[in-house]
Amino acid sequence: MAIENIIMPQLGESVTEGTITNWLVQPGVRVNKYDPIAEVMTDKVNAEIPSSFTGTIAELLAKDGDTLAVGETICTIETTDTANANVNKEPIKGNSKNANMEKAIVNQQEQSEENRSGKTRYSPAVLKMSQEHGIDLSQVEGSGKEGRITRKDLKKLIDSGSIPTEDAINQQNEVSPPISPVPKVPETLLTLPGDVEIPITGVRRAIADKMLRSKQEVPHAWTMTEVDVTSLVKYRDSLKTEFKKQEGYNLTYFAFFIKAVAQALKDIPMINSMWAGDKIIQKKDINISIAVATDDALFVPVIKNADEKSIKGIAKEIAELAQKTRNGSLTNEDIQGGTFTVNNTGSFGSIQSMGIINHPQAAILQIESIVKRPVIINDMIAVRDMVNICLSLDHRVLDGVICGKFLQRIKNILENISKETTSIY
Repeated sequence: MAIENIIMPQLGESVTEGTITNWLVQPGVRVNKYDPIAEVMTDKVNAEIPSSFTGTIAELLAKDGDTLAVGETICTIETTDTANANVNKEPIKGNSKNANMEKAIVNQQEQSEENRSGKTRYSPAVLKMSQEHGIDLSQVEGSGKEGRITRKDLKKLIDSGSIPTEDAINQQNEVSPPISPVPKVPETLLTLPGDVEIPITGVRRAIADKMLRSKQEVPHAWTMTEVDVTSLVKYRDSLKTEFKKQEGYNLTYFAFFIKAVAQALKDIPMINSMWAGDKIIQKKDINISIAVATDDALFVPVIKNADEKSIKGIAKEIAELAQKTRNGSLTNEDIQGGTFTVNNTGSFGSIQSMGIINHPQAAILQIESIVKRPVIINDMIAVRDMVNICLSLDHRVLDGVICGKFLQRIKNILENISKETTSIY
């Protein structure tokens, strides 16, 4: 037998640290090599850390919420020569809490084996949540891809108090009418009758740390331009119904804006740059990060090589990334390599906002609500569809003149989108 260290892995290019958001194992639990042992937050997305060895978890050296540098030890594991032996399904002796945890993990491993044999697949996070709350997953209807059950599905059940447990199902089969479960009152409300204390999650802490770093390090400046998108609105509205019927996803205004931004970045490449201490790096690839919000967090998946994609292709990728974000299935690949961020703040009704730059990028663009307003055209009043585009810039990298040209280029592209000038394919 030997004690080995499991370290914080390199979870992507330029990533230097990760925050433990959720341990999937406890000391005394036996794992196989490559089994997931912890969920980690890095650059606003959850990733799973696999075990580097087959053996028994000896000690957890970090707790939920701890941030560790790449290469730092997160836990130790006791290994044996029987690397390919079957998982020991006997609970460990001693503390009943540890024994229950061991039993839960064994059940999870048995479920994983069933998954590989063709039955319903569940993620480790979903399995862990179901075990903690006694949820019978066979009675849960999933909202994810191909009916997959997500953490959001379980959270909805938990919040409603209608948890399908095995005991409750057996009881309902024996008693008529069925007994309604008692709604679960959040623990914070029970202990704090006035104010509610909300624990800081790993996701929220990672967002806070990154935004604080951006505001502390980056000298922000702001500028805004208004754009007449009347022709764009008419063109998109003429296509949206048939497009949804044929493609199965929405042709959003946001796809048109992303395409225009990608073209403007290609024409004015200095905007697609990053501050690197003693130099400025102008990025070759145009990879646009898009902000996607969930109920309690913000994620920034990336549309790679956006300048090479059609409006249809961008619309499809927006839909897929948004779905993966809300299902909790984003990967590191999905969020790596962004060079410029576009935030669709208009979806919430905003007409003007100034975003915090997504460090280490040099700028972020806020797309506001499209609103009908009276404007003066050729000395006459006309009702037009108008939108504000708001740019936050890193004044170490960019100045007002080049940013003004960038916004004017986007304005020119958007105001000339119509059926006659633009194809979505």
